[in-house]
Amino acid sequence: MGKVTGFLEIERHDRKYAPVAERIKHFREFVVPLPEKELRDQAARCMNCGIPYCHGTGSVAPGTPGCPVNNQIPDWNDLVYQGNWEEAARNLHSTNNFPEFTGRICPAPCEASCTLNIDDNPVTIKTIECAIVDRAWENGWVKPEPPQQTTGKKVAVVGSGPAGLACAQQLARAGHEVHVFEKYAKAGGLLRYGIPDFKMEKHIIDRRIAQMEAEGVVFHYGVHVGGSGSGAFDPQTMLRDYDAVALTGGAEAPRDLPIPGRDLAGIHFAMDFLPQQNRRVGKEPITGAEILATGKHVVVIGGGDTGSDCIGTSFRQGAKSVTQLEIMPAPPERENKALTWPNWPLKMRTSSSQAEGAQRDYAVLTQRFSGADGKVAKLHCVRVDSQFKPLPGTEFDLDAELVLLAMGFVHPVHEGLLKQLGVELDPRGNVRANTADYQTSLPKVFSAGDMRRGQSLVVWAIREGRLCAQSVDRFLMGRTDLPR
Repeated sequence: MGKVTGFLEIERHDRKYAPVAERIKHFREFVVPLPEKELRDQAARCMNCGIPYCHGTGSVAPGTPGCPVNNQIPDWNDLVYQGNWEEAARNLHSTNNFPEFTGRICPAPCEASCTLNIDDNPVTIKTIECAIVDRAWENGWVKPEPPQQTTGKKVAVVGSGPAGLACAQQLARAGHEVHVFEKYAKAGGLLRYGIPDFKMEKHIIDRRIAQMEAEGVVFHYGVHVGGSGSGAFDPQTMLRDYDAVALTGGAEAPRDLPIPGRDLAGIHFAMDFLPQQNRRVGKEPITGAEILATGKHVVVIGGGDTGSDCIGTSFRQGAKSVTQLEIMPAPPERENKALTWPNWPLKMRTSSSQAEGAQRDYAVLTQRFSGADGKVAKLHCVRVDSQFKPLPGTEFDLDAELVLLAMGFVHPVHEGLLKQLGVELDPRGNVRANTADYQTSLPKVFSAGDMRRGQSLVVWAIREGRLCAQSVDRFLMGRTDLPR
């Protein structure tokens, strides 16, 4: 359990960021790692609680405390404290295929549920996780794990985001012939084209893809299953040629803001803006008109992580100003621990991008856009009450030459793949598949990740990909040895 009295003797210290003035000049990661002694000291603070909520409950219900992939956090904290980094890496990978992803971009519900968070001093779980896997890569401990024997079964995985990658890797290790179909030029899904490079550089994904290819996974890029034109692939052909199909295409239909002036130039969805910059950094070609924040007043509508990514990207492109609007009221500075712990609390948080100089405003509704010569120039807003009803006399305007809509995603795209398959949807518009076997309404077709559960976290995508792989393996072989 680390050092028995560690949590009493050692204060919480976490990774620092490079100064704002320095980091907004580039798109590289800017988190400063802790030295080894500091990491081992921080791991020593783990109490190995009688009921370690950081583990996760094992339930797949949303909002449950702890780690959705059920990382054995006290175990690898103790191993780090003892200096046994290689065994810590083995333990970490036993539950999580891609801890270098979660160690960078997961919001860390495990830390919110840590017993030491009762007084706001949780163990630095995310930092330690990232240090373990980064050290594993540096020391060559992460190696391909090809199967000892093959099954002769073929599985198609549609979509190469974290759910698809986790599903594909597990199935390949079980001995199946796995083919991943990705409509874009490279694998990763939102990890590649949504998460900015300053939060996770893309070579982190590339080395994992190389490992998976060495394990036998075949990637097909530029293949749009259910699409039209160049690269289109018929879903019925896939059903005919493969023994099982896993739909892991994410939830890509964005929430729109259909108000007067929406058709003005300069108003874009976040996922039209962010992928362009990622492609610039990755030296991929950009199709369509460029969307740039350079020299502009930028307004981001939506207060979540995608909105923060738009803020950080806008500053690095040289925006004149960035304002972020949220329709919800401002959350409290602190949560009531007696009511919220160990669940994820609603409280004021400031992301690294928001700290770079964004103005944030809450309880704001945008009623219309206006502009000149067909281009957006102003937002006309009003403050709202707790029922989101406008408060008379609180109207105000904001200058805006670029507006980015980052209000989340409503469900997967229905046109194309899902309609052509005729797969049944749930009331929210997601693919209907339960968490017992992840099977859809169609024989031998499974679904996992955001396409099944709706917009969620990377850690839930990885967990669902693993559980889906387990169900596919059982469906094909009658039994499975794949871990949860």
